Amino acid sequence: MGLKHVNAVVVGAGAGGGVVARELSEAGLSVVLLERGGWVSFETHGQDELINQRTTVLGNAYGPDDRSPRVVEAGPGKWDIVMPNEGGYSNNAACVGSGTVSYGAMAWRYMEKDFRMRSTYGAPEGSTLEDWPISYADLAPFYERAEWEVGVSGDMSTNPFTPPRGRPYPMPAFPYNREGLILEAAAKRLGLHPFPIPMLRNSVPYGGRNACVHNRYCCGFACPNNAKNGTQNTVIPRALATGNCELRTSSIASEVVVDDRGRARGVRYFDGSDRAQYQTADLVVISGGAIETARLLLNSRSRLFPDGAGNRHDWVGRNLQGHAYSGADGLFEEETFDDVGPGATIAISDFNHGNPGVRGGAALCNEFIRPPYGFSGMRPPGAPSWGKAHKDYQRRFYKRSVSVRGPVQEMPVFDARIQIDPSVRDSWGIPVVRLSGSRHPHDIEIGRVMAARAEMWLKEAGAVTTWQGLPGPGLSGGQHQAGTCRMGADPGTSVTNRFGQVHDIDNLFLADASLHVTNGGFNPVLTIMALGFWVGHHISDGWRAGGFR
Repeated sequence: MGLKHVNAVVVGAGAGGGVVARELSEAGLSVVLLERGGWVSFETHGQDELINQRTTVLGNAYGPDDRSPRVVEAGPGKWDIVMPNEGGYSNNAACVGSGTVSYGAMAWRYMEKDFRMRSTYGAPEGSTLEDWPISYADLAPFYERAEWEVGVSGDMSTNPFTPPRGRPYPMPAFPYNREGLILEAAAKRLGLHPFPIPMLRNSVPYGGRNACVHNRYCCGFACPNNAKNGTQNTVIPRALATGNCELRTSSIASEVVVDDRGRARGVRYFDGSDRAQYQTADLVVISGGAIETARLLLNSRSRLFPDGAGNRHDWVGRNLQGHAYSGADGLFEEETFDDVGPGATIAISDFNHGNPGVRGGAALCNEFIRPPYGFSGMRPPGAPSWGKAHKDYQRRFYKRSVSVRGPVQEMPVFDARIQIDPSVRDSWGIPVVRLSGSRHPHDIEIGRVMAARAEMWLKEAGAVTTWQGLPGPGLSGGQHQAGTCRMGADPGTSVTNRFGQVHDIDNLFLADASLHVTNGGFNPVLTIMALGFWVGHHISDGWRAGGFR
């Protein structure tokens, strides 16, 4: 007997999919939410530094596992098979909540110019830089919903570069830790404008969840206190509470079925017992992350779309972006470490735009606390990485170091892309992703500018030794992956319209960072959540008007 027909199937229970599932179920639609992973908690792996997402030496605490390989370009005509804990894989967590379980929880709104990059700067040669089909003003109410319904702490009163907002944050900002206080004074001496990093963490009890206890093991780890706000402990429980949403974990989507009229009919997937299933629905929403969303579309071939659903013009999988992190590290004579987690507390946005000779920039922030293994990689050029000198460095500078970094706004490139490998398949027999291409050279130029700004800040703060960290030319992606199915007005140069609705398939939607035309100079998760509310709101309105049936 087949599965009961539902109004909507949502693939992926992360930042976008969790929000969409909540929106649709509260609008009265029957929803099945498919998630490839399962429920995880702090107790699953605790504070094990070698298996949590910042290192993954022993694997991935939050998935996926080695049943899901990928293929990456290793040189001209050369390809390597890589596993989720290996370099080049560009892993996102596979669990209920996805990366919102283990992220650092920075909660940034993109700036107005971030939606108008081509109009502001023009596109560099070799880039597909373009404006978004929506503006900041369009998305602002949905940013606000994400901040209030998921829960953000912050204060933008000292940041003159923040875009307009209708309401303050629902929770007060976290105070600066010792690093933050040192950097705040230095920033003011330089004429900069420091402010507290907005966080999807409870600075006070909120939403029935606890306040943060400042655990040092935060970024890359689940929260022991349930004070870090993700979709797994906010919108997904609310969706389930409606009685209209069913969450199916350990469900590996293989294909969106598209009929000969160009309509999505449902999703084929493998359940937790590896049995093939087919869930029919009136509409389908894909929220698998930029890489897996593109993979699912490309694997969804039909008579009308022989190269994959929505891929009539060969734009699915193109323009993969992440963030070319850039910055500087500094060593101090005084102790800078006070063990107040998560460590990252202070930011400046003075250099997100307006840098002569480059397009865009990045927010600069102090970094999250590095546990000892992670700190072992924080070395000035030429410093020994083993033996007694290595141990002496660890002992002397672990509490006397500060790192300042920023997510550089990247220039999208058509040939930075996701394809389907012709021969490699995962454990379920589904063709895997093949990753190829490289960053645009302009990303490196922006990175140099940001690294110099970060080093200047550290020197003013009193660092006695500083060195810069610059991005390399390799393909970008990682946890900030975006851009593979960009939204746009022209079906010839985009995959969806401004509402995440796939061109030519009016009941197929996307709701994750694959929609991003550009990825901003900020961590993207709040924008993904805002787009989840934006797409979900559009679908709900259309459903009430009798559409998608």
